[in-house]
Amino acid sequence: MRTDHRLGPVFAVVAAGVAMSNLDVFIVNVALPEIGTHFGGASLASLSWILNAYAVVFAALMVPAGGFADRTSPRRAYLLGLTVFTAASVACALAPGVWTLVAARVVQAAGAAVLIPSSLGLLLAAAPPERRMAAVRGWTAIGGVAAALGPVVGGALTDLDWRWVFLVNVPIGIAAIVAGLKLLPRTPAKEETPRADLLGAAALTAGVASLSLGVVKSSDWGWTSAEVIGSLVAALVLLAWFVTRSARHPSPVLPPALLRVRGFGPATLASVLFAVAFAGMVLSSVLWCQEVWHWSALRTGLAIAPGPLMVPALAVGAAPIARRFGAGPLAIAGCAFFAGGIAWWTWRIEDGYAAGMLPGMLLTGIGVGLTLPTLVGAAVTAVPPQNFSTGSGVVTMARQVGMVLGIAVLVAVLGDRPDAAAFDAGWVATLTATAAVAVVCLFLPRPRPVPAPTTGPPRQPAAQA
Repeated sequence: MRTDHRLGPVFAVVAAGVAMSNLDVFIVNVALPEIGTHFGGASLASLSWILNAYAVVFAALMVPAGGFADRTSPRRAYLLGLTVFTAASVACALAPGVWTLVAARVVQAAGAAVLIPSSLGLLLAAAPPERRMAAVRGWTAIGGVAAALGPVVGGALTDLDWRWVFLVNVPIGIAAIVAGLKLLPRTPAKEETPRADLLGAAALTAGVASLSLGVVKSSDWGWTSAEVIGSLVAALVLLAWFVTRSARHPSPVLPPALLRVRGFGPATLASVLFAVAFAGMVLSSVLWCQEVWHWSALRTGLAIAPGPLMVPALAVGAAPIARRFGAGPLAIAGCAFFAGGIAWWTWRIEDGYAAGMLPGMLLTGIGVGLTLPTLVGAAVTAVPPQNFSTGSGVVTMARQVGMVLGIAVLVAVLGDRPDAAAFDAGWVATLTATAAVAVVCLFLPRPRPVPAPTTGPPRQPAAQA
């Protein structure tokens, strides 16, 4: 009972940090065109690194950060991550140029990488076993709420000045740090946990960055150019070395043993692919509103918000369906809704907002609400309790890698001056990734049947001493 009483305060503090880091992603998406204008018309390829540098570092440090949380205690790791993220947000706001902003985003990503896995570790440690799935869905719903608020808040702040999209993190971060010092439980540290493979994390960072660079610059350099081929070959070598190193290191970034846990591998792969589709959907809708319709950041945020608003209620409300029918069928249904929304855009987007964008936005919102929390829940709850932080780190790492690839593919397809045909090609790529998610979800395990209670005479109470 004691942990159950603690769950409410812990959830509130965790929600603040998770909402802040998720809010930042959607705010920056909406602000990207305005940032480019402020910095002398920077190209979309250059601006994409404001998103991708964050995602690459976030992905690479996620699992080492999860191990750090296990070794030093989730409480200490969470507060450290909050502090770094908040300080880096100030640096982002003060950045004098695109690449300075990218560098500050790298530091911000390091803070987020520490706070996210430790936040889920704190939440699962505070929740009794029967409430852990609900806690995971609630944790996912926080991201959904932030996603719903992000476009609107980001649009309003960008209309004032794009720097406010980073400064808004400061009061949230300070309040969460102060509350966390008082409310978060002092979970014991596991000092016997081996130190994380930082060299492996560096290999993953360089490999994913090289892959993203080759894809993003393919339209400028050409797919057969020495630069693109060199980037892709370097990515292949670095990622192959990363996989080999992970198989041998005592505390790898990608623990092979976790991938052998029933249900964890397929759920993680599906998360990667769905993140590719999700990233393409979000960025393409922002760019369509601002580059094709020439809408303001605020109007763009209001236009995008109905989709994310669908996510929180579905994230929580779909839990009984997942328990009864399994994660696979529910995630496949979500993929069908998501694909329906993207297909609607390819057919009707030029008919205006009410008839073109809004129906697709609602359908993709339903798809995200059914698919994303289901995949996260299926992966995280498959791992044993002692690996909660590391397991959640792997899942989040997978999603961030998918986000990098999704943005890179979309930028490569759109080019610097996208037209309607380029957006159609981008949405076809998004549909392809969504179909791949549905195929992988076929391999998610079905729920085990609950045995019927046995009949017989009631058990006699034990004699009291």
